Amino acid sequence: MLEKPAVTQPPIAELIARRWSPRALDPDQPVSREHLRALLEAARWAPSCFGDQPWRFLVWDRFRDPAGWQQAFECLAEGNQVWVKNAPVLLLAMAAPNFGHNSQPNRWAQYDTGAASENLCLQATALGLVAHQMGGFDPEQARARFNIPADHACMAMIAVGHPGAVDALPDPLRDRERAPRERKPLASLAFEGGWGRELQPS
Repeated sequence: MLEKPAVTQPPIAELIARRWSPRALDPDQPVSREHLRALLEAARWAPSCFGDQPWRFLVWDRFRDPAGWQQAFECLAEGNQVWVKNAPVLLLAMAAPNFGHNSQPNRWAQYDTGAASENLCLQATALGLVAHQMGGFDPEQARARFNIPADHACMAMIAVGHPGAVDALPDPLRDRERAPRERKPLASLAFEGGWGRELQPS
């Protein structure tokens, strides 16, 4: 597996530094049921407002249900289909709109679903798997094909599998796979005491 750990200052937890979003997947190696359940269990233990756990995940396994997987695959944008065709597992992360304890709108549902999805991706990294989240899909097509409740927000598709050969990717994606990782400077993302005020080093 191509490793591209984040270069950080100060150092951060190794698991977080190692997590990234590869596109090179092994088309011939399935994800075990044990590993799949571990990913979903990690998501289950994410924090959420009132402990409501508003996230829901739909799972399609190409090795167990190729027709269902194909239906999910067809919901993806063409640019994602180029490499996701090798993914043994696809997941769809969704957010339930209302709290379970009082049926009132939960404005944190999508935030919490993102936290659960990140837990899933970190668990994938810990297991040596690839997990790549995507916004490039048609949520209404997915909703119609899989009987998703109309009020649930379809947030992201996630491709999961074992690392594959970078050289098997088409040229533009191969270059992106090998390119250094970049992030905005911390000073543009976090402020102290007021908007635009830089975090003090000491």
